[in-house]
Amino acid sequence: QVRLVESGGGLVQAGDSLRLSCAASGGTFSSYAMGWFRQAPGNEREFVAAVSRRGGNTPYADSVKGRFTISRDNAKNTMYLRMNSLKPEDTAIYYCAAKQAQWVVPVKSYEYDYWGQGTQVTVSS
Repeated sequence: QVRLVESGGGLVQAGDSLRLSCAASGGTFSSYAMGWFRQAPGNEREFVAAVSRRGGNTPYADSVKGRFTISRDNAKNTMYLRMNSLKPEDTAIYYCAAKQAQWVVPVKSYEYDYWGQGTQVTVSS
């Protein structure tokens, strides 16, 4: 059983940056593909970015491509999401997720096995 804990959310202004962290425990972190999803009020949970077990494959949603960077440090059992040039439409609860996988990097929420509790990101205009 993998436990995931997000941190780093907050209230920022448009154009600012934030870095989210997802700390994992209870499993072999390097055997999991990891992902970030977000959910705004009234909306479905949507894919943001994902990273393969060793970090070499990093798909992004079109809405964040070029502004967000996903990374992981397997020695620290932690995944990150660097968010630059934040926009009000980035406001949401951000969740990290884990999927034990060989080669795939899932981009659908139903493909993930474990989820964190979420961290709120609010971007004011």
